[in-house]
Amino acid sequence: MSDGDTSTVLVRVIPRARYDEVAGERNGRLLIRTTAVPADGRANDAVRKLMAQHLGVPLRAITIVSGHRSRDKVLQIERRT
Repeated sequence: MSDGDTSTVLVRVIPRARYDEVAGERNGRLLIRTTAVPADGRANDAVRKLMAQHLGVPLRAITIVSGHRSRDKVLQIERRT
């Protein structure tokens, strides 16, 4: 989904994975595996870092809009930062 300078991405996060990766698509959501644990926001931080690296944008361009405590998240990506 896109709105001018921002895009919205639906993701499904698998924490405590063996390795960090953007693993394709599952049920209309981007699948992200991270070695981080889902405590104290560590998995959320790892998801933001992984997406920033994957898309080649600065970390500040990735925001978790909803799903902070869920495996299903909505990310907003700023194109101009």
